[in-house]
Parts: sequence; structure tokens; C-alpha cells
Amino acid sequence: MKFKKTERGQSLVELSISLTFMLFVLAGVVEFGMAFFQFIQLRDAAQEGALYGSIHPTDTNGIISRVRYSSSSPVDLTNTTTVTVPPPTIIGSACEGNSLQIDVYYDHVVFMPFMSQILGPKRTLHATVIDTILSPMCP
Repeated sequence: MKFKKTERGQSLVELSISLTFMLFVLAGVVEFGMAFFQFIQLRDAAQEGALYGSIHPTDTNGIISRVRYSSSSPVDLTNTTTVTVPPPTIIGSACEGNSLQIDVYYDHVVFMPFMSQILGPKRTLHATVIDTILSPMCP
């Protein structure tokens, strides 16, 4: 019996190679989208703390509390094991016209199974907001 040369399996091989590549790219896009969404939440929480700190620049516990309780879903900022809020940094003195810097750190857990092999199991997201102190007026 003589076999005829054909290209019947070529499409299946091309599909398997391209599908693997496309799924990998799709997983990367989804992972990036989730991390970006979480970063936006961190930035908004830092902005909330900076807003409070612009009126009460010396109330460190109040600023940190404002940051922590500004969001509970999908990023739970009250969870101290994944979220770090260091004390705010006052640039200059705590007087009107100077600046206040708020930093927020979050441990993003990479959830796509094969993406964690490339990126590692966790990535730290960092958001910083600098705001102007509005009160008190100092001499």
C-alpha cells in the first residue's frame, strides 16, 4: 500500500501553536488588567488620605485610618497582611502651602497559574499621592 503525501495535519499543528500563544497573551492581559484596577484603587485610597491630611496634617493615625477604610472591595485595604500604609511624609513643616506625601503598598497575588512562573507569586504595587496642606496657617 502506498501513502499519499498530504497536508491534512498542518492546520491542526498551526492551530495548536497559535492557540497556545494567544492564550498566554490573553492571560497576561487579564493579569495586567487586574493589577491596574488594583493600582487605581490604591491611588484613590492614597488620594483620600491626602485629602484628609491636607486639613489635618499632624493627625497621622487619622490619615492612615482614612486610607485603610476608603475601600473594602475588591481590594481590602483594612487587611494589614497585604496592605502597608507608612506614616505620611510632610515636606517642609505642617503649615499651609507645604506638601504632604501619602504612600500605599499592596501585595498583588498573581492568580494565573503559568503567569506566576514568570512574574513570581506576588508583585508589590505602590501608589503615591502628594497634596498641598491647606491648614493650619503658620506664622
